[in-house]
Amino acid sequence: MKIIYCIAGLRHSGGMERVLTNKANYLVDKGMEVLIVTTDQYGENNFFALSPKVRTVDLAINYEENNGKSIWNKIVHYPFKQYSHWKKLSKLLKNERAGIVISMFCNDVSFLWRIKDGSKKVLEIHFSRYKRLQYGRTGIWGLGDKLRSWMDLRTVCRYDRFVVLTKEDAGYWGNLPNIQVIPNARTFCPESSASLDYKRVIAVGRYDYQKGFDDLIAAWKIVAQTHNEWKLDIFGNGQLKEVLNIQINEAGLRECVSLKPPVSHIGEELLQSSLFAMSSRYEGLPMVLLESQAYGLPIVSYACKCGPRDVITDGVDGFLVPEGDISGFANKLLQLIEDSDLRKQMGYLARKNSARFSEEKIMKQWLDLFRDLC
Repeated sequence: MKIIYCIAGLRHSGGMERVLTNKANYLVDKGMEVLIVTTDQYGENNFFALSPKVRTVDLAINYEENNGKSIWNKIVHYPFKQYSHWKKLSKLLKNERAGIVISMFCNDVSFLWRIKDGSKKVLEIHFSRYKRLQYGRTGIWGLGDKLRSWMDLRTVCRYDRFVVLTKEDAGYWGNLPNIQVIPNARTFCPESSASLDYKRVIAVGRYDYQKGFDDLIAAWKIVAQTHNEWKLDIFGNGQLKEVLNIQINEAGLRECVSLKPPVSHIGEELLQSSLFAMSSRYEGLPMVLLESQAYGLPIVSYACKCGPRDVITDGVDGFLVPEGDISGFANKLLQLIEDSDLRKQMGYLARKNSARFSEEKIMKQWLDLFRDLC
């Protein structure tokens, strides 16, 4: 069986890139042929290690050239890039003759289902149904977000199968005949778990609005008032790095809060931490939650749409905090910082519960889906 994945690129350190890399490596090890088609690789290396048995092709559409530009710039350039993308991808798919072609809900999503190459078309989404509306934008950008959210519902119905990450998100899409829930798999099953004796809390993600690190830093200001010996390390990069650095400096947290560059082997950092914190405003199914659980870290997370409710059992292996409740977030961090017995009990249960997301269990669901379609 030949499977083709379509994604913007593999050069970034995001969860979607990590998920696809792991799936592709798994599938080629099972004897399948996998091709990953990108649009914005820019000649850069993949961030995560991809098996040499996985083929890659970059179409060099370069949508990201227009990121951060005005809406009029996108209105002028986007149709031309879409046409070039459709033309190049159509030619490639008709030459490759794959059994299944999968969109990662990138810029091909609006037209991939139209391409008549004989393959079954699958769409998988790594964010929630209402992601576009959660920016809270107003004016012409807000109208655009509402229009695109409405168009998303029309688009997903066109695919042979539409895969979402959580039962929560499936409910937001409605009773679609082609919808299926397959969560992400944890990326590893470490032999040992974290000792939870390090005075360190870890967070991971892009420095952008979605990840809500401004809230996390504000919560840490409360924590540091009584436990400034504990450190908060946030691994990532992004456009808000300087803004977050200013917030850290103005709050007087430079000695206990650090912004660190992303790493490809986050497990080493998790082993040297005692808590994981997630302050996201919205998600799909965060890989970092699954990885933290695999290493036996209790988690304090906003109960945002979507993902945390499917992973964390509140009060058992972590805490769920209402989104935006900064003082509540700080209080749960303090509770686990001050109670080592509770921290270790929750960590034990987190590691145990992470088995629900083992690679074998999750990839079996994908293999069953592929067999059903073909």
